[in-house]
Amino acid sequence: MATDKSFYSHRDDDPHLTDDDLAEKVLRFIRYATFVDTSGISVMALGGMVVLSGNVAEEADIACAGEAAASVIGVTSVENRLTVRPDETAD
Repeated sequence: MATDKSFYSHRDDDPHLTDDDLAEKVLRFIRYATFVDTSGISVMALGGMVVLSGNVAEEADIACAGEAAASVIGVTSVENRLTVRPDETAD
């Protein structure tokens, strides 16, 4: 019986989560709502403030991830420090 919380569900909408639970919820919601590759994203929460850091594949992913994070119940503000990862195929 797998119980790891790999998918976002509306049961996660409790606004009174610990910081770690809120950070995990935000990361899952970004993956669920935007289909952005979250493997390079770190989320830190302190109270309702969330900080996104790391890198994403495209410039548009930065705004998508930030908007998704801001829409999560329990998040009061988002500091988006995401950057576009360097193109690994460039010569």
